[in-house]
Amino acid sequence: MNSKTYPATQPAEEQERRYPAAQLRAQIVAVLQAWGMSAAHAEVTARLMVQTDLLGVDSHGISMLPHYDRLRGKGLVVAAEPVRVRRFGATSLWDGRAGLGHPVAHAAMQDAISQARLHGIAFAGVRNSHHFGAAGVYARLASEAGLIGIVTSSAKGVLVVPTRASVPVLGTNPIAWAVPAGEGRDDVVLDIATSTSAANKVRVRALRDQPIPAGWVVDEGGQPVEDPQAAHARLFERQGGGLTPLGSNETLASHKGYGLGLFAQIVGASLNGGAFAAATAADPSLADGPANIGHSFIVIDPAALVGLGAFTDSVAGMADFLHGVVPADPELPVLVPGDLEAAHWRERQAGGVPLPGLLVEQLRAVSTRAGVPFVLNPVD
Repeated sequence: MNSKTYPATQPAEEQERRYPAAQLRAQIVAVLQAWGMSAAHAEVTARLMVQTDLLGVDSHGISMLPHYDRLRGKGLVVAAEPVRVRRFGATSLWDGRAGLGHPVAHAAMQDAISQARLHGIAFAGVRNSHHFGAAGVYARLASEAGLIGIVTSSAKGVLVVPTRASVPVLGTNPIAWAVPAGEGRDDVVLDIATSTSAANKVRVRALRDQPIPAGWVVDEGGQPVEDPQAAHARLFERQGGGLTPLGSNETLASHKGYGLGLFAQIVGASLNGGAFAAATAADPSLADGPANIGHSFIVIDPAALVGLGAFTDSVAGMADFLHGVVPADPELPVLVPGDLEAAHWRERQAGGVPLPGLLVEQLRAVSTRAGVPFVLNPVD
């Protein structure tokens, strides 16, 4: 990889600086309320977005605010009030009313948590939603309550090229699991796109002008695209090709990622009345309509089965065993899912969230257009 062709760092005036999480939340709340979102929903949305940044998932936090700005007037109803439209036993169905996904996803997950405590297991589905951020923050709501959280979702973007295909058909369709590991321990959390990389990770790398790892993005002939701006154009300007399914190619079992992405679409959207984005995109009359993204939330209460204490003891024991496995490289210890995010959380709570200079200027422009003060001041 040629670092002269694809610089890994920005010019000095555009390099990252760190910003307090409280300022990020305040900025998001001010913008969302200026756009018409209620104070309560804005607070929930900002908290979930900044939690994502604190966990190190820079692709799904405050960096999404400029994208949400572009969606206004193109099917996104920022002032929407989500509503539960159906209850059947321990299941519920929610309608996001074409609003941003965070408020309805948070409400649905909280409902599933309360129903799981009553019935041992619960399911909440969402339709007519938009982007909801990182799936893992919702799964964590369950694990923080001593429950198992499982989350999946469809997506609006048609970005993922199925195994053996030449054009994108699926979204990045995430899957997340979170389980508690006991008092004083980090939860075990898996939060993945069913593509080799999330599209917004390509967006963040393009913001930082960092090269794209081979296997993330391919052109229409299946060849890797490593230049960050070229990769960004293929995903967000429809220049052909797209993201690969998890596994990157057939030799490395991309059919598994393709299958996971398809079932995330079925369980996250078809089950709830959500759209299949590829079919919607093929109809020009629907191009600027609501995304009708679907989300699904499953919550299981270990107390209804083996018991919470026995369950968390088992999880903690496995985590300890895995941490004790001899690593191939002594400098790279064996981790369990969630370790990196927990480390980011502690470090960023203390030192602030890093934002690239280009993103800061985009956020300043969003705030100016919204008519609200720009409150981000670096801590360093």
